[in-house]
Order: sequence, then C-alpha cells, then structure tokens
Amino acid sequence: MHEEQPEGGRYRVDPAPGVPRQRRRAVEAPAAPAPEGRRDSRRRAAALAKRSRRRRALKWTAGAGALVMVAGCGGAYYLYRHFNDNLTSVKVQLGDESERPPAAGDALNILVIGTDSREGLGREYGDEGSTGHADTTLLFHIAKDRTNATVISLPRDLMLPIPECQNAQGKKIQGSAREEFNNSLGQEGRDAGCTWKTVEKNTGIRVDHFVQVNFEAVKTLSTAVGGVEVCAAKDINDSGSHLKMTKGRHVVQGEEALAFVRTRHAVGQGGDLTRIPLQQQFISSMIRKIKSDDTLTSPTKLYKLADAATKALTVDSGIGSVDKLKDLALDISKVDTKNITFTTAPVLDDPKDENRVILKQPDAGQLFAMVAADRSLTETAAPPSAPPAAEAPATGAATPPPAPAATTQPVSGKGVQLTVRNGSGTRGQSGPTVEKLRAKGFDKAVVGSDAPPAETTTVSYPSGREAEAQALAAALGLPGDAVRPAAKSDPKGGLLLVLGKDVLAAANPAAVPTEAPEDLQRVQADDTDVCAK
Repeated sequence: MHEEQPEGGRYRVDPAPGVPRQRRRAVEAPAAPAPEGRRDSRRRAAALAKRSRRRRALKWTAGAGALVMVAGCGGAYYLYRHFNDNLTSVKVQLGDESERPPAAGDALNILVIGTDSREGLGREYGDEGSTGHADTTLLFHIAKDRTNATVISLPRDLMLPIPECQNAQGKKIQGSAREEFNNSLGQEGRDAGCTWKTVEKNTGIRVDHFVQVNFEAVKTLSTAVGGVEVCAAKDINDSGSHLKMTKGRHVVQGEEALAFVRTRHAVGQGGDLTRIPLQQQFISSMIRKIKSDDTLTSPTKLYKLADAATKALTVDSGIGSVDKLKDLALDISKVDTKNITFTTAPVLDDPKDENRVILKQPDAGQLFAMVAADRSLTETAAPPSAPPAAEAPATGAATPPPAPAATTQPVSGKGVQLTVRNGSGTRGQSGPTVEKLRAKGFDKAVVGSDAPPAETTTVSYPSGREAEAQALAAALGLPGDAVRPAAKSDPKGGLLLVLGKDVLAAANPAAVPTEAPEDLQRVQADDTDVCAK
C-alpha cells in the first residue's frame, strides 16, 4: 500500500516496495513548467489527485477505527474468558428440598467461608498441607429492598449438630449430634455444601449461594485495592500470626493483612471471639475501599481486583460464571455502607469444654428469626419508590413481596373459578385462605384436596386466564414469578392456588422478633473508629 508522508510541509507518495531508487527520484522530481494551454488540465489533475489522497486517508482512518473496535471486542472477550477460567465452581448436594428452610424470596443469603487451608503454603503457616476447615464463616444477608444488609459471624469453635451430607463427588458423610462447627468443612471429605447444610439446619435461614476463599485471597485482594486501613488500640506482637503492629492506624496488604485477620493471641482474651471483630473491621474497611472513587475510577485497580477475586474464589455452580457473579456483586453494591451491620451469633462458654462455645438461647434464635424474616438490624428509611405497607397476606413471606404490576384495567375476582389446595404440610390452611379470598371478591373460591408438599405458594392458570391469575396474586401479595401457566391447560378450567410452606411463616407474623437481643455485638461497616483492643 502507498504511504503518504509529510515532507517540507507537503506530501509525497512512496511507490510500493521493490520500485528502483532511480524511479523514486523521478517520482519525487518537480515537473517541468507546462505550456499555458495545458494549465487548466494540470489544475484538474492536481485536484483529482488531492481528492484521491483524501479518500485514501479516510479509508485508512476508517480501517484503523474498525481495527480498534475489533481489538476492543476481542480484548473484552479475552478478559471475559480469562476471568471465567479463573473461577472454580462446585455443584452442592443439599438433599431433600422439603427439609430446607423456606425460600428467602427476593432477599439474598450468601454464605462466605474462609478456609484455613495450608495447601502449597509450606510450614510458615503451621499444619503444612492441611486441606482446611471452616475457619471463618459469615452469613451475609442482603434485604429484599437492598436498603440494608446483616452479616452474622459464626465462631469456628461453636459446638452444634452437623447433619449427614453428600459432597460434590457423591460421597455420603455421616452426621454428628455434637461437633465443632469448624469440622463442617474438610473433615471426612466434607465440602462447602456440608457447611451450607449445617448453617441451614442450625439457623433456620435458607442459604442461596456460597463463596469460599483461602489465605491467599486475603493477601491478593488487599494488595489489589492498594491496601486496607486498620486500627490498633495498642501495640500488637502476636507470635502465632506473626503480626507486629504499633498502636494507631495502618494500611495493610499482602502478608501483613493476612497476619491481621489471623491475630487472636495478642488481642482481647486471646480466643476466636476476639479475632472476629478484627475480621469484621478488616472486611468493613475493604468494602469502603472497593466502593471508593479511588478504586472504581482506576482501570488498573479494577482489573487487579477482578483478577485476584476470580482466582481466589470457589463458588457454587449457581453463580459459577462471571456474568452471574457480576449480577450478585451489583446486588450487593446497592446497599449503602452505613446500612451494613456486622454481628456475631450470641454464644456462651460450653459447660463441657472451656475452649468451646454453644449458642446462647433464646438470643441466637431471636437473631436468626429476624434475619430469616428479613428484619433489619439497621434503622433504614424505605426507598422513595417503595409502595406503602399492605395488609399481611395469607400466603407468602412474613413481609409481603412486591405485588406484580397492575393491569391496565383492574380485573375483578367475582365469578372466577378458583380452587385452593394445601401443600404446606400443615392441616387447616386452605379454609382460612378461602374465606379471606371471598372477602376480597373471589366469591367462587373453594377448598380442594391436599397437594404434594411445596416450598412456595403458586397460582396456575389455563389459557386465556392470565389476567385473573395476576389479579389473584396481587390480592395475596405474591411475587410475579408465583404465577405460571397450568401444565395441562383447559380453557374452561379455573385457577389453582397451591399453598406452600411459606404460608406458615405469614400465618403468625407477630411471632417474628422486631428487636435484636440485648448486648448484641455489632460493627457498622461505615464506622472508621473501630480499633483492635
């Protein structure tokens, strides 16, 4: 291709490679003066040549632009593949669905497991080659309206029942009536699915996903964001974690960050319960750093953070892709830092072992019930777009989920054929629901035979009756995804309402605590005055 190059404020055209040098000089030599009669034709030729050069320049620019666009798309695809290949996902085995707690609806419960695996770390961290246990576990609850979040730390030394479970390889592992929570992972081949099941059984809170990290994650993530600020209320010298820190504020990353979150012997009373607030302080500070403009506006930091995070994480198959993980991160990022509350499950010293703890009741049950019912530990105002609170429904979660959007013309329940079947597993649920529906205008509602056990309440409709089904769901405060076409559609058939286990939670909303237990340990994620003591 000919290339135009500037020369003395003008352009010259180099012939294609291979043209003899003598011919190049001939091309570059100025033309002899033309006779007067040939000047017009020369001007026209010059104008044509100029336009030709412009067209070539435009074509080159357009081609370069297209190349940049293609390279950009290829780069994005490369990054997507790169981050996706970094992720490790596990298909968890949770057993009988009917034995799990009721679904959380639009709320999200993420189990974060920090394992103390020493694989590949050598003797520096002790217990060389250990596959790791549930060393640090947090249950991260994100409210359905995304205005707040509650994070519950579960002590590793907590003694509780560990249920029978099945790991990802299909191996069945016997349960235990009393065992250290730490052993719900790593012991006898237990994986994160076993920890997941243990948390659900002992808290009554349904877990949606899990994220597992190891020692390396703390080092790489803290480095990727340029360090995390922490505070020490006194000088710390911990021979176990190798942390040496003077009193005051410090920015830690890498090995020092890992040493900080592992420290327990030189702070508080020297146990796991005094290490937990250090970890909560560190995570709160990291959340603030990630959400800061300094990180979000730096492509380099964002790349390092995404690369480190995807390499460090093991997740369940439900979020085992970059797209799904991104959606989850966006959901979490909607919560204002000041409305994220960290707490620790209330515990007592174990009377059978002074080095272990047990759940303090009824405080622990009170906290777990609040989280399961999406009750916040943070005082938050309702979002501006939130509709006014409606009457507690006969079905659905204890706090009614958003009703589906209203149709253009309101649909009356009068004359609508409707059968109510009880799939909650508890007798006597259909009758009160029918009475309530009749009071709301569904005068043809009748009690049907019991249905097989169902987790959630659903409305099914025959062809052409979707508007009536949506009106029924709206009357009960059910979410839009509770409405679905009937498996065998009969245009002359009516609506079918199947009550799920979630109806039991709404039957007695007053039973759900509205206040947290007294003396509950708390750390707000926006509190910069928390220091390790």
